[in-house]
Amino acid sequence: MLTFIFSIILLLLGYFLYSKFVERLLGVDPNRTTPAVAHPDGVDYVPMKPWRIFLIQFLNIAGVGPICGAIMGAQFGTASFLWIVFGCILAGAVHDFIAGFVSIRMDGASLPEIHGRFLGNGMKQFMRGFTVLLMILVGAVFVNTPAVLLNQNFTPDWNIFIWVIIIFAYYLIATLLPIDKLIGKIYPIFGFLLLGMAVAILVAFIVYQVPIPEVWERLDNQHPAAATNPIFPMMFISIACGAISGFHATQSPLMARCMVNEKQARPIFYGAMITEGVVALIWAAAATYFFHDKADLCVGKSGNDMVGVIANEWFPKVIAVICILGVISAAVTSGDTALRSARLIVADFMHVDQKPVKNRLLVALPVFLLAAGLLVFSLLDAGGFQVIWRYFSWANQVLAMVTLWAITVFLAQLKRGAWYIITLVPALLMTMVTVSFIFVAQKEGFGSFIPRTYGYIIAAAITLAIYFIFVRWQMKNRKETKKE
Repeated sequence: MLTFIFSIILLLLGYFLYSKFVERLLGVDPNRTTPAVAHPDGVDYVPMKPWRIFLIQFLNIAGVGPICGAIMGAQFGTASFLWIVFGCILAGAVHDFIAGFVSIRMDGASLPEIHGRFLGNGMKQFMRGFTVLLMILVGAVFVNTPAVLLNQNFTPDWNIFIWVIIIFAYYLIATLLPIDKLIGKIYPIFGFLLLGMAVAILVAFIVYQVPIPEVWERLDNQHPAAATNPIFPMMFISIACGAISGFHATQSPLMARCMVNEKQARPIFYGAMITEGVVALIWAAAATYFFHDKADLCVGKSGNDMVGVIANEWFPKVIAVICILGVISAAVTSGDTALRSARLIVADFMHVDQKPVKNRLLVALPVFLLAAGLLVFSLLDAGGFQVIWRYFSWANQVLAMVTLWAITVFLAQLKRGAWYIITLVPALLMTMVTVSFIFVAQKEGFGSFIPRTYGYIIAAAITLAIYFIFVRWQMKNRKETKKE
């Protein structure tokens, strides 16, 4: 239990101390005009109150990743606590904060436009397609989870596709409507529900005096299939949102278009990620206890199933229902904004004016059709959801890696000495994580053909090569600066 308490304290200290350092490094200017003030359009550029933006940002990024992802990551043992805490403070929250801040400075630019500005036009074109593909994967995953939970817990006699149609219809409406008409009004309510769910789990720790394992007791790999699931990189991929997530940076521009002051960036972007880290830590701790002390209840259970197991084991029916609804709301409210982001990215690329609703519908429909196709596959094929989840998680961390390199270049261009190291180190780590996954994973990569040691060596060589490309760019940049 001490590990859990210290972890919460560290997350809070990260917000109150480290985020302020990052804010000073960025040179946040409260007097600078923001995109929402410069040209509000009543659709996407809509000034809103900071507390409302915070709750929307929190819900946008807190899908099933910090819940189901944290639960699956907890299978590896207490090492998951360390990754959630330090990953969140030093990587994830910094990633979200700086990406959102850069979007504000670039007039509310979408994430691929940020990639293009700092990594070149070729990377921008590639990341446009890659990011839209990730958003479609998110949309499929975040329809599957709430549809399954609703069907299992409330309407077991229904055909699951009834819920799929209902959720997709809602997604389309939310994607087409101006951001303040639906998302801005009901998401704060869902935000409180999600926070209430986390508080309920926290209270259960105290009431049941849950014996959560300590990191100093054992830090080894406790995954039931440890032989094929090494902590590095599998745990770093499994906990896709609780520590760092590329998906978050696709959501930050949505809120960057609603802020009226740059000073709002730190509490909204960094603060929302820290809040998500707390939620992920709570669910990871609960799952760790169940995997250790109630293993018989966990056999063959997915992350979605474990939500119901934990809620129904600890709480009366009413509170259990609220917890499950909290998870459902987290999934639904991330799925629709993911598809909204896809619409905006495609619209930016094709230069389609998004004020007329018919234009929004024209851009959104192909995106929805592709997401629907993946969703049908995930529901009809026995292992379909697991396949989509694994590729979503990996693609999510690849996007985080690319974004970290982009904001590292941004920081280097600010000429604040060598302080770009605060994103360079996470960028190197995530490069190693995502590349090694390709060569180590047995089902999704080449792990069945390449010895694991060789896989790590190849990944390290690629990571170093990318680092040297950055160093070469730095040297060239410094020479050009001296000439000027």
